Amino acid sequence: MPAYNNNLISEIKRLKKEKNAIILGHNYMEYGVQLVSDFTGDSFDLALKAMNTNADIIVFAGVYFMVEQAAALNPDKKVLSPEPNAGCSLSDSLPVDVLKKYKEMYPGAPVVLYINTSIYAKALADYVVTSSTAIQVIERINSDKIIFGPDINLARYVESRTGKKLIKVPPDGKCIVHANYTKQLVELARKRYPNAILMAHPESPLEVLEAADYVGSTNQMVKFAKDSPQREFIVATELGMINALKLKVPEKEFYPLVTTEACGCARCPYMAMVNLENIKRSLELEVYEVKVPKDVGEKAKEAFLRTMRLVGESSSSLQSRSQLPSLYYRNE
Repeated sequence: MPAYNNNLISEIKRLKKEKNAIILGHNYMEYGVQLVSDFTGDSFDLALKAMNTNADIIVFAGVYFMVEQAAALNPDKKVLSPEPNAGCSLSDSLPVDVLKKYKEMYPGAPVVLYINTSIYAKALADYVVTSSTAIQVIERINSDKIIFGPDINLARYVESRTGKKLIKVPPDGKCIVHANYTKQLVELARKRYPNAILMAHPESPLEVLEAADYVGSTNQMVKFAKDSPQREFIVATELGMINALKLKVPEKEFYPLVTTEACGCARCPYMAMVNLENIKRSLELEVYEVKVPKDVGEKAKEAFLRTMRLVGESSSSLQSRSQLPSLYYRNE
C-alpha cells in the first residue's frame, strides 16, 4: 500500500475530534483519504449516512455535486468541500437551461436524472437515480416518454435492460473516464489476468458492459466481490475504486482495466484534486462551506425520496439506514 505522512493523518484525526466532524470519502478517493474517512461509499449512500449524525461538520471528500447533495439532505449541518474546483464532466454536461428546454419540448414527460448532476438540475427532476436504481425506476414509470440524463452510456444500458426508449439529455453526456473504455481493452485485460472476472460500472460503453461478468455500482461491486467465490477481479471503473476494494475486501486481488501508465484517463482528474492536505485545511479553516438555497434543496430532496418510495424504500427506512452514532471514528 502507498505510504502516507502519519503526522498528517494523526492531525486530521485530532481535528475531527476537536471539531466534532466526520469525513465522508467517496469510493474513488486516494488510499490515504479513504484511511481517514469515517465512512466510504458511493455518493448517494454517503449523503444518506450523513443524515441524523450529530456531528457539527461534514467534510465530503468527493467532487462538487456530491457535496451539494449532502448539503441539500443535511441543511442543518456545516458541509465542507475540501476542493470546490473538483467538478464532474457528467454534471457539467447538463446545464439547467438545457434541461428546461427539454421539459418544454416534452411537457408532462417524467424527468429522471442520474445522481451526477448539479443540485439545481435535481430540483427540476421527478426522480434522481443511482446506477443501482436506474433500471428499477425506469421499469416502474408508466410513461412512453421519459427524459433521462446526463449519462448516455447509463441510458443505453437501461434501455437494453428495460426495452424502453429514453429521451436523452444531453444527447452525448459521458464520464471522461468510462467513455474511454473499449471492448479491446477488456480483451487485453482478460489475456493479462486469465483467472480474473470482470466487474464494470454502468457508466461504461455498452460494448464493455456486454462483455462484463458483472455490472454494478461501486457499492454493488464491493458486495459482489465479498460474496463471490472468485479470488481475482478486473475492475472497469475509475482507478480509485481499487483502493476501496483493497480496504473492504483485503483477502482478494483486484486489477484495474486500465492503469495510469497505459492511459491517463484511468484516473479522474477531479477526484484526484481531493487529498489529505486540502482535507486538513478544510477542517482547520472550516472551508469551503457549501450552501444550497432552501427551495432548491427541498425540491431535490423530494426527488430523492420519491425515487426511494418508487423502488420500495420508505422515508423512515432512509432515516434508519443513515443513522450514525454521535461520533464514529473508524480508525480509533
